[in-house]
Amino acid sequence: MVSDHTPHWADQFRQLHAQLAPHVVVADASTMPTLIGRLTERGYRHEGDLGITGREAFRVPDHPVPHHLYGVVEGTKPHLDHVLFRDYLRRNPDEVRRYAELKRTLARRFTGGAAGRAAYTEAKGDLVAELLEKAYATAPRA
Repeated sequence: MVSDHTPHWADQFRQLHAQLAPHVVVADASTMPTLIGRLTERGYRHEGDLGITGREAFRVPDHPVPHHLYGVVEGTKPHLDHVLFRDYLRRNPDEVRRYAELKRTLARRFTGGAAGRAAYTEAKGDLVAELLEKAYATAPRA
């Protein structure tokens, strides 16, 4: 489901982060099975890496706040991709609007279910790759 931004998202994110942060970024790959087990116990369904090695996807259980959840190993490319993509969008509102419009268009085109979700993800892939490239190119250097 794609929906327009709402001011409540920041508070909802903080609540989810407080509940899940200890579980979704792990120190090394050897602890990923423990992460999968913990999240499964909390009702999440493990969906594998969905084509991105080093990132584990989880389907959210019945929850009042719909969200996507991924587990990653700290400092790996999938982890950096997520963080840099997020930070880039925070710094570039025009890109946010562009990305949001594409997501709304694709959400109308592709229906729910695994096949629709996969098609939606593939269809936004070129823009995500472009934005991610910009994110890496403009990331503040430590």
